[in-house]
Amino acid sequence: QVQLVESGGGLVQAGGSLRLSCAASGRTFSRYHIGWFRQAPGTEREFVAAISRGGSNTDYADFVKGRFTISRDNTKSTAFLQMNSLKPEDTAVYYCAAGNTLVLGSRSDEYVYWGQGTQVTVSS
Repeated sequence: QVQLVESGGGLVQAGGSLRLSCAASGRTFSRYHIGWFRQAPGTEREFVAAISRGGSNTDYADFVKGRFTISRDNTKSTAFLQMNSLKPEDTAVYYCAAGNTLVLGSRSDEYVYWGQGTQVTVSS
């Protein structure tokens, strides 16, 4: 089992920045890819970014490329999502997830463990 707890969400004006954290406990953090997903009201959960076990490979949804950066610190069992140039359409609950597929995944069914989410609200 891996327990994931997100933090760092909040209310920010358009153009601002937030840094989300995903703290893990339980099994060895470095065994898992970490993904960030988001879900806005009335929409399906969508992929945002992912990072491989060692941090050497990353993947981003097109709508966040150049604005968001995913990273991880395996010594602290924590992953991060730095979000810059935020837009109102980025408003959603953001979830981190851990998966152990062979390759880095962008589908939610490729991730086994999920956090409870943190709300991000971007005002115009």
